[in-house]
Amino acid sequence: MTAIQLYLCLGVSLWGLGSLGLFLANNFIRRIININIAGNGVFMVMVALASREETIDPVLQALVVTGLVVAVCATAFALRLSVGHAQSKQDPER
Repeated sequence: MTAIQLYLCLGVSLWGLGSLGLFLANNFIRRIININIAGNGVFMVMVALASREETIDPVLQALVVTGLVVAVCATAFALRLSVGHAQSKQDPER
């Protein structure tokens, strides 16, 4: 098994585990974590596909870096929304 095949298998596995956990989790924080796990699996597959050619494709690498930045921002926003939701359940006057 080559490194590319290993990254493809691990990426698909991470995506599958993250997707399964997303549907089985009841907690908001766990759902956010599972979305991040699935997203990291997609990034691993994209990196593996970028290195299949003789020269590494810089467009896919740029997409992965941009995706990581967007994923971090979306995660921070989702965590803030979940904290606000939990606080509103504790204090109904808010």
